[in-house]
Amino acid sequence: MSLKIRLARAGSKKRPYYHIVIADVRSPRDGRFIETIGAWNPMLPKDGERVKLDADRAKHWLSHGATPTDRVLRFLDEAGISNRPARSNPKKAEPGKKAQERIALQKQAEEAAAAAAAAAAAAPAEEAAAS
Repeated sequence: MSLKIRLARAGSKKRPYYHIVIADVRSPRDGRFIETIGAWNPMLPKDGERVKLDADRAKHWLSHGATPTDRVLRFLDEAGISNRPARSNPKKAEPGKKAQERIALQKQAEEAAAAAAAAAAAAPAEEAAAS
């Protein structure tokens, strides 16, 4: 049986509240779970008590092979129970494919305009030298 430490949603519409639960990976998000080990209230301010977590039970389930989801791993990292590796996505800031094509077309147009301006500036100078 494969276990996950994940969030189960509670609360009403547009007022989320989550329980941190141990569940079988095959069970639905808000369905059957084995144990509740904490809660997360995202509606509270960040400097308040948003996350309540039973650290001993979390350590117990981690030692029994439960894998936390990314959001729960953040909570465990803040509590000092588990280590969350730093993520790096250098391509995230790059523009999309179409935007890159537009940028390339703009550069070509600017280069053509600069070449035309240089040719226009050189033509009167040649006429002045010839006369």
